[in-house]
Amino acid sequence: MRSPRIRPLDLTDHATAAAVHRIGLAAYAVEAELIGFHGIPALGESLAQMRAHASNWVGSVSEGGEIAGFLAWQERTDGGVGIDRLCVDPAWFRRGVASQLLRHALTDLFPGRPLTVTTGAANTPAVTLYARMGFTRGPDFSPAPGLRMASFSRP
Repeated sequence: MRSPRIRPLDLTDHATAAAVHRIGLAAYAVEAELIGFHGIPALGESLAQMRAHASNWVGSVSEGGEIAGFLAWQERTDGGVGIDRLCVDPAWFRRGVASQLLRHALTDLFPGRPLTVTTGAANTPAVTLYARMGFTRGPDFSPAPGLRMASFSRP
């Protein structure tokens, strides 16, 4: 089986948006278990709320059209990029999908542009991925009681 290909995702298409929503819920449920915090905002987000985000979306899509994972980002006014979401369908865990998406972002979507991203500080797979991909860990912060987030940037 060949590796999935990266392509833009059109969330105005209902089937695409529904798949992205399902994957996000599944991925954030795993993260909630990892970090011991079940109040992740995306877990309570409806399909309509997700579609209303002013984000850009790309997906890692299998030969058969199945979305294995996705990356969403927002352009910042300072010329940088804020990664909003990087989610992988749990059925595709440990197959390099997150690395593929992040590598595509770094080399094809925004080469040379500053990037920021946050994740649960106890989300070891995500923390390890960002460190491995050259991100520098900044200060941790706590946006809600019981939740510690790690911030990362890459110049």
